[in-house]
Amino acid sequence: MHPVTAEVTQRIVARSRETRADYLKHMEAARQAGPGRGKLSCANWAHAFAASPDGDKQRMRNPTAPNVAIVSAYNDMLSAHQPYERFPDILRQAAHEVGATAQYAGGVPAMCDGVTQGRPGMELSLFSRDVIAMATSIALTHDAFDAALMLGICDKIVPGLFIGAAAFGHLPTIFVPSGPMTSGISNSEKARVRALYAEGKATRDELLDSEMKSYHGPGTCTFYGTANSNQMMMEMTGLHLPGAAFVSPNTPLRDALTSAAPKRAVEIRDGGNDYTPFSAVVDEKSLVNAIAGLLATGGSTNHTLHILAMARAVGVNITWEDFHDLSHVTPLIARVYPNGSEDVNAFHAAGGMSFVTRTLLDSGLVHDDVRTVAGTGLRRYTQEPFLDGGKLVWRDGPAVSLNRDILRPADDPFEAEGGMRVLKGGLGRGVIKTSAVKPQHRIIEAPALVFDDQDDLLAAHKRGELNKDFIAVVRFQGPRANGMPELHSLTPPLGVQLDKGFQVALVTDGRMSGASGKVPAAIHVTPEAAVGGPLAYVRNGDIIRLDAEAGTLEIKVDQAELMRREPAVCPPSGHGYGREMFGWMRRAAGPADTGACALFEAA
Repeated sequence: MHPVTAEVTQRIVARSRETRADYLKHMEAARQAGPGRGKLSCANWAHAFAASPDGDKQRMRNPTAPNVAIVSAYNDMLSAHQPYERFPDILRQAAHEVGATAQYAGGVPAMCDGVTQGRPGMELSLFSRDVIAMATSIALTHDAFDAALMLGICDKIVPGLFIGAAAFGHLPTIFVPSGPMTSGISNSEKARVRALYAEGKATRDELLDSEMKSYHGPGTCTFYGTANSNQMMMEMTGLHLPGAAFVSPNTPLRDALTSAAPKRAVEIRDGGNDYTPFSAVVDEKSLVNAIAGLLATGGSTNHTLHILAMARAVGVNITWEDFHDLSHVTPLIARVYPNGSEDVNAFHAAGGMSFVTRTLLDSGLVHDDVRTVAGTGLRRYTQEPFLDGGKLVWRDGPAVSLNRDILRPADDPFEAEGGMRVLKGGLGRGVIKTSAVKPQHRIIEAPALVFDDQDDLLAAHKRGELNKDFIAVVRFQGPRANGMPELHSLTPPLGVQLDKGFQVALVTDGRMSGASGKVPAAIHVTPEAAVGGPLAYVRNGDIIRLDAEAGTLEIKVDQAELMRREPAVCPPSGHGYGREMFGWMRRAAGPADTGACALFEAA
């Protein structure tokens, strides 16, 4: 192991010793209790399969016959999740082939951030993660299952399913993806038209035509945002079948991988020879593997929130400093849009996850001595699936990159360090993704332009008021203020000003999209303005220095003078779009550097 990777892992283990032991104690107690169907009255149990086909009823009369839960985030609004409409039938049939049953245990909500960007609904986006976690628990609380299958891909959905599954960590759990959509127009062409529209040089019809050519079919959006970062992460934690992440939907290989999931879940259930519960797969080492994969591939900044919350769900305490220290030794080995010009399909063709896993293992940057749903050892994930006469088999993935413009080995990376760093200073603590930011833009000192709402910045851009050097401070965007929406709609106008040659950056207590791009952005700043953080005291014209190289975020105002100012007042929470129902979550949410989660504060 690389000594820094080993040291970070060891300190996470030490920091988590009590909470992890407590979690495992509860999971072992749940295991010893056995599936609840063995303890239910006949009337209770009959309810559970009253609508099942006769063949399933005969199997389920036997209280020891394996029964697999399906928890799905299917809906038609998410292109990535639309293929899940046909998955339950595939999963049930596959379960029958091994003498088991599979039941659709419950659905969870799944909102499309691509639809809600810049809209009021985005204020529910982060908290949808916690709702999904609770909905997953409701689905599994029938306590009638030997294993679980999680059908989810996109932004908050995989973390929510993960947190919910953690509460039932005695069950073997496999995440079942549907894969990316086929490639549309080039990302550079899409970005070009967006920039033209932001400048008023393209019509809405021209913009819509461009976007429809990019987002054009079933599957995940093909840029490397949070959805595809989720899929990378599920491979690195060993919760996917090997190589399942980036096989496109509605193909024979995808269907074969889907069929294999319930069969494997039955093999690793309790009572067999290879019992592999979720709680054994997800531990300190597998979570370090997920972080290393995120850093090496330039993944989504959203995971500086999600991984912290997910880790807490299994009794592991991870901090931003762990990300920061691992980033210093984990090289950036992938260039996928927005960090490069090519999409995730090109990444997969160049060697994809099997190559990433191999080069990180060979460099001692991830742990091999972990358990996975495919067996013992992460080395299993250096293999890729294929069909041999219609049969699903695995072979060794490529040992060398098939396109060095997209994917490189760890000993010859694009950059020596990973793509995320922690910023500290007089404005608080935050994170920045540097993998898509050119080196000349990583240090900026400029006057502040302060906005309490992202719409105010967009309006200033339309009025032509941003043609100068500035650092945009967009505050009252944290979890306590308005649910911490993504501010992706700010990327095009800020990018336009950067392209004009101005020095431009963003500082916010909100989030950017998983597609955070070329504009330097200090995000997730905590303490947030709504609870009296320093951002509440910033005024127009204050000089701010953002130095991603040194890891600092400073304001050139004496700290005592800054705090003598009257703080800005947080605008009232919005109404409509369901936002009024989430007041309790805003009040309960923890700070960004603990995951901005509303579920753990009472613990």
